Amino acid sequence: MQTFISDVSGQHFPATERITGHAIRQELLDLIRKEHPHFNNKCSLSISELNRYRQRYFETLFSRELGELTALEKTVLEKMRDHETLTDKLEEDAANTPLSPGQRLADKIADFGGSWTFILLFLGFILLWMGINLYWLANRGFDPYPFILLNLILSCLAALQAPVIMMSQNRQEEKDRQRAKNNYMINLKSELEVRILHEKIDHLIIRQQQDVLELQQTQIEMLNEITHALKQLRTVNNNKDQKDTNEGK
Repeated sequence: MQTFISDVSGQHFPATERITGHAIRQELLDLIRKEHPHFNNKCSLSISELNRYRQRYFETLFSRELGELTALEKTVLEKMRDHETLTDKLEEDAANTPLSPGQRLADKIADFGGSWTFILLFLGFILLWMGINLYWLANRGFDPYPFILLNLILSCLAALQAPVIMMSQNRQEEKDRQRAKNNYMINLKSELEVRILHEKIDHLIIRQQQDVLELQQTQIEMLNEITHALKQLRTVNNNKDQKDTNEGK
């Protein structure tokens, strides 16, 4: 397998990964020259080395556009550099987030309090309470009409249920904020991947243009050689004909 020596690191790489300096965008070329001033259009490096400089270029670009990079943006750039999937990390973080007993209890109470099961059970409890006091105990029971004790129980239940529901809503808002952060990270990574894809496509187009130009140059050289050979052959034939004519005379 043919290899080449990178002018950046001095290491050997497959020839198929070779990228010359004139095929690199000026912004990336300037970034490479900051560390390697000798690098010019005739020098070359590998695709993996160019990707590292692309990573630094995007970090500089986002720092210039957005200011100081946040932890989310740094995480996205690290995942891109390591060629890892971002969604796996987000799902793992969500699964490993610990919940306190109070949070788990609040979620269960809110889920049960917002269900038809709770509504039907509570409605049955109220009807049973009223039926016992009105009919079975002939309105002389432990809570006769107008059911003051029942109203007290309902008031206490509402007073306790409201903060529990608010706790659950706060937990849901926290989930929504985390989901928004995850969506932002995924969209940012997608945008960066699209930019890198454009870079690669531009490089392929430039590489194809270079190959076509080299092929055309080779064809022109071959045509020139053929033309020169034909001229020489024509000259030899003319000299031979002239010689034969002179001998015939």
